[in-house]
Amino acid sequence: MAWFPLESNPDVMNKFLQKLGVSDKWNIVDVYGLESEALAWVPKPVLAVILLYPYSESHNSQSTQQCDEIKEKGQVISPDVFFLKQVVSNACGTIALIHSVANNTDKIELNDGKFKELLDSSKDLNPEERGELLQKVAGQIMSVHQELAQEGQTELKPDEAVNHHFIAFVHKNGCLYELDGRKEFPINHGTTSPETLLEDAARVCKVFIERQSDDINFTVLALTAVEA
Repeated sequence: MAWFPLESNPDVMNKFLQKLGVSDKWNIVDVYGLESEALAWVPKPVLAVILLYPYSESHNSQSTQQCDEIKEKGQVISPDVFFLKQVVSNACGTIALIHSVANNTDKIELNDGKFKELLDSSKDLNPEERGELLQKVAGQIMSVHQELAQEGQTELKPDEAVNHHFIAFVHKNGCLYELDGRKEFPINHGTTSPETLLEDAARVCKVFIERQSDDINFTVLALTAVEA
């Protein structure tokens, strides 16, 4: 089964989060540039950064090589990182939002509902089992995704190949993690802090952009505190 693809539209994403019980004290905003001057305009604190990038065969090859190198050399992954695998087509936008919120439940107040139930019931599951649970059990989450995906500005064809992919970057226990439901595991990109998460994630986003410098179809978003 394929879901409708979710657009990189902060208004749509914020409706999605609020319908699933995320406090309206937090919202998704556009990040208009990756240099320090542009990043300074992003409201603080920043809890997560989301990147939408063009998915290509060359990127897939580089990603496979990266994962193979990590398997050989190893990496440190905090057991506190919440990570789930993508097992259904076009769900990457929803998974990026889930990763962003699930790794910040110490800061984000969640109202009772299917989203909170999903997180609570999947704490002791592995990433594959979490992905299956999202597909099979969380019907309300899927229905909200489908409803709000249709609010976007692009004509929706759920069975058509989507050439863009969402991933999330979060801080956990002093490290910056890339969370991509298509990969086997989180990617540790080194040290960061709550105060420098935005800048450190921007550095990694620049690497993605440099790999495909002939393509301008990148979007960066951030999960931040609502400005008073």
